[in-house]
Amino acid sequence: MEQGWAWWIGFNVFVLAMLGIDLGVFHRRSHEIKLKEALLWSAVWILVALLFNLGLWRGWIASYPPDERLHVATTFLTGYLVEKSLSVDNLFVFAVIFTYFAVPASYHHRVLFYGILGALVFRAIFIFGGLWLIEQFHWMIYVFGAFLIFTGIKLGLTKDKEIHPEKNPVIRMIRAVLPITPHYVAGHFLTRFAGRWMATPLLLVLVFIEITDVIFALDSIPAIIGITHDPFVIYTSNVFAILGLRALYFVLAAILRLFRYLSYGLAVLLVFIGCKMVAEPILHAKMSPALSLCIVAAILSVAILASCLVPRRPSAEPDSPPAQ
Repeated sequence: MEQGWAWWIGFNVFVLAMLGIDLGVFHRRSHEIKLKEALLWSAVWILVALLFNLGLWRGWIASYPPDERLHVATTFLTGYLVEKSLSVDNLFVFAVIFTYFAVPASYHHRVLFYGILGALVFRAIFIFGGLWLIEQFHWMIYVFGAFLIFTGIKLGLTKDKEIHPEKNPVIRMIRAVLPITPHYVAGHFLTRFAGRWMATPLLLVLVFIEITDVIFALDSIPAIIGITHDPFVIYTSNVFAILGLRALYFVLAAILRLFRYLSYGLAVLLVFIGCKMVAEPILHAKMSPALSLCIVAAILSVAILASCLVPRRPSAEPDSPPAQ
């Protein structure tokens, strides 16, 4: 079901307004985000997403016919849960990046805020590009499905769980071309230093955050396309998942050890969606969104419960999801 431009424009204006309030009012001054504040903002973004989902169901948002609204709402919730879960993997990588570049805690929110803006642009490009490929070349759905299966297996079996920013070609190119200050400058990405404009190390951090999101989008976008081909549902579920990413980062940074098995749950989740994408066109039978939602929730619940209940081996190193 194609949505009119008014819904697209209205949704994006709403998102920009929410981001403006977030940065311009509540986070105008850089400060370290504590667990209580992070939990509050996480709850706010989740509540906004659920209200949007309720609006899809009740017909307040978007012009879906009455008999399609429950299906659309369930599909949105499934997509949101999948994208939110896959986005969690980004957060562990963000923590490594901030640690590697020794970014002061008070600057984390600023970097993630602008990183989210870039992510919204790249996700939109990937979403419409992926849908166009499937529409023009239907066999691409098998390619996406196989890619998800491969990525899921790789995620589950990968032993090397470290990332190396100094080896990234984009970062190395920026260091070679752009003059960079030797230290951070009051949370600025660019500054005048020694009589000329220079980048600060914070710009390198932002670039690496964006690169990381592009890499993860290669997994998450095929995953949501495996659930629905509705552009409005795909885009809005992605946006809401990304909007709550910053607050969730600060929550997970405080309770990181509770989710050491989450990477394996995400691996199973990717393989499940990949198999569904490959099997449905062959079997000519589409799994209902409600059943898909239950399976996704069950996979994630088992991974989280295992992380909380299975005792950690004394000699084991702290686990974190691989950077892919």
